[in-house]
Amino acid sequence: MNDLLAFAIEAHGGLERWNQFRRLTAEVAIGGAIWQVKEVPGMLARVTFEIDTREERLTIAPFQAPGRRALFVPERVWIEKADGTRLASRDNPEAFYSGHTVATPWDALNVIHFAGKAMWTYLMSPFLYTWPGFETEEIAPWQEDGEVWRRLKVTFPDSVASHTKTQITHFGPDGLMRRHDYTVDILGGAPGANYVSGYREVQGIRMPTRRRVYAYDEAMRKVPEPLLVSIDFGRLTFD
Repeated sequence: MNDLLAFAIEAHGGLERWNQFRRLTAEVAIGGAIWQVKEVPGMLARVTFEIDTREERLTIAPFQAPGRRALFVPERVWIEKADGTRLASRDNPEAFYSGHTVATPWDALNVIHFAGKAMWTYLMSPFLYTWPGFETEEIAPWQEDGEVWRRLKVTFPDSVASHTKTQITHFGPDGLMRRHDYTVDILGGAPGANYVSGYREVQGIRMPTRRRVYAYDEAMRKVPEPLLVSIDFGRLTFD
């Protein structure tokens, strides 16, 4: 394992402890400018995400109305009732964005797809980077907020759906995540600087409880306005 990744994994509670769990449930409030731009404000204002930590699968509940939930796997998204009755679905959701621009409105299935692969990646990090097929490389450090952050360049395998194939995670002197940089393929390569904070220990794993996503400029510096996405976590539970 890459030295920086090993340091970060240990700081977050260790791989042995992480591998004792199969599921993570997170109460989440999500806002930010992107939802207004896409004409879907408030759809994820107060929901619960449940992720499988052994495969890429995520559930959002309630979704749009009580008794409804949304499900995401890389090749499909769908909405169903509590009894499993399917209300809407989309296969190969990545292909649906062909011809879209940043201003193209989204529907509910777009929201599920975007939020599903984003939140699964966020909640799995940095443990996700230890999976087979991931390539990691420590690159030049970054200075911000009076600290020097070590940076890990991560190349995702084709088998894992995320914002884009190559992403960079910044770690502070304590080994905890400070910032996560990427571009978003389905938004035409729009840049995202995802700031991570508010760590607390959950059943032996250190988890952030606050994320704020901004654009970044050509020099990789945060563009402070607008706030693109805000994510605040409430109760977090492993099973």
